[in-house]
Amino acid sequence: MRAARDRHPSSGTASGLLAALDARLVDARARAVSGWRRALAEFLAFGIKEARACLFAALFFAAVALVPRAGVLGLPRYDLLLLVALAIQAWMLRAGLETRDELKAVCLFHAVGFALEAYKTAAGSWSYPDFAYTKLLGVPLFSGFMYAAVGSYIIQAWRLLDLRIRHHPPHWMAALTACAIYANFFTHHSIGDYRWYLAACVLGLYARTTVVFRPLDRERRMPLLLGFVLTGFFIWLAENLSTFWGLWRYPNQLGAWSAVHVSKWSLWSLLVIMTFTIVANLKHVKAKIHIPEP
Repeated sequence: MRAARDRHPSSGTASGLLAALDARLVDARARAVSGWRRALAEFLAFGIKEARACLFAALFFAAVALVPRAGVLGLPRYDLLLLVALAIQAWMLRAGLETRDELKAVCLFHAVGFALEAYKTAAGSWSYPDFAYTKLLGVPLFSGFMYAAVGSYIIQAWRLLDLRIRHHPPHWMAALTACAIYANFFTHHSIGDYRWYLAACVLGLYARTTVVFRPLDRERRMPLLLGFVLTGFFIWLAENLSTFWGLWRYPNQLGAWSAVHVSKWSLWSLLVIMTFTIVANLKHVKAKIHIPEP
């Protein structure tokens, strides 16, 4: 009963409005529409659900765009962004938009992302040029939330689109591949970049895997691999915006801004696979994943 109350805050608040919106979005009652009107209705419903799933990312990157580079009232920008990210996360938990188990997964994304940021910054892959009190190993603590935003999106999309996975590989295989993907982000500085070999493994592992989702009232299907690639593309776009706003800089952007190389798209797609694997091990998500018998 308490969990149910947590999912339905009072209607007069922003949380209540979101709860009412979510109730409408997950309403699976049949709609009497057909032809091009159905196609349009499903397209719009899918877009709204995707936008709603990006709630954490949207609020966080809105703060990135709005907070001046010089900071506010003497508080450096990076520190303020950390406070904003923590406030958003606390609000989502209190409002019942995320469960405690989902929060644990988001915290894991933050830790995994921060470790990668610390290593890459030390290796000179990119830098955070601004001062902050909350920098550790040259990396502001808020940076982990950029990775947590991806995890939050997948968690929210899973519920709003009523996702189910068909023909998922055994969890141990998926976990092993995810670990190899993560390790490659570190080891490619010393033993070479094996991303395309890993991509080939992923292609074989998920070749038969489909994601079943409900944009409106009927189930649709698409290859899970396509979902990974599309999500990676939108993260790459967000990365371009972040570097344009000066949140961090690649070496080739220190003099003047230039677009992030398109090769980063493939890296982000692989990172999405790693994030998806963590989400897939949540108890309520695991129940909706079908693994064929050997």
